[in-house]
Amino acid sequence: MNILIIEDERRTAKSLETIIKDLKPNARITGQYQSVEESVAALSNTAAQPDLIFMDIQLADGLSFEIFKSVKITCPVVFCTAFDEYSLEAFKSNGVDYVLKPFSKDDINEALRKVDELKNFFQQKTSPDLESLLLRLNPSSGKTSFLVFKNQKYTTVQTDHIAFFYIRNDSTSIMCFDGQEYALNQSLDTIAASVSARQFFRINRQYLVNFRAIKEVEHYFLRKLYVKLIIETPERLLINKEKSHSFLNWMEER
Repeated sequence: MNILIIEDERRTAKSLETIIKDLKPNARITGQYQSVEESVAALSNTAAQPDLIFMDIQLADGLSFEIFKSVKITCPVVFCTAFDEYSLEAFKSNGVDYVLKPFSKDDINEALRKVDELKNFFQQKTSPDLESLLLRLNPSSGKTSFLVFKNQKYTTVQTDHIAFFYIRNDSTSIMCFDGQEYALNQSLDTIAASVSARQFFRINRQYLVNFRAIKEVEHYFLRKLYVKLIIETPERLLINKEKSHSFLNWMEER
């Protein structure tokens, strides 16, 4: 297997190479590049197309997603980054895994396992459904955590710990199951697009709710639905009649 490493931190690139060679002694590292420009130049040579790419996202001269705009990449990509906000775009760019730094040997081993499963899948099927396979390899394709700032400190909040997102006083906030609340500098539209649609539902313009937070649902006036959560909300959560059917289907498909 020919593997390309795109990483602007030399120490990280070297560590990644060592782990890969330890896990796959027959693998060959065909190149290491630190920038978008270098990577585009290397990948423009179709004869040098690797079997797999390990790719950082924030490179010396921009985001690695710019590479895909300049050259056609046909092999799977494992993204390695210190930031979790790019996961959705990564899986749209040949991504088969999203490894957060600092990564461990187990993280890289799991990524290589997914690549091997992908390879076996294509060998066994004459008309492979790549989208279905990627969904199976990455069943929770939404963001797994959010970076927040509170009390002069940065921390991450696991998405599974969030009961709902909501808009209050024109700003977006997180409410966790333990009652902790955090402000976010992202719009609710952006958040809704980044979390798992199976896990969260956009109740209305103000609320994006975790399925696990729903206590019960009642019929309301004018064929609306009244959603009660296990965590108290500042306002009554109502779903209009146009959205009620899709909401009930979403609940039933759990």
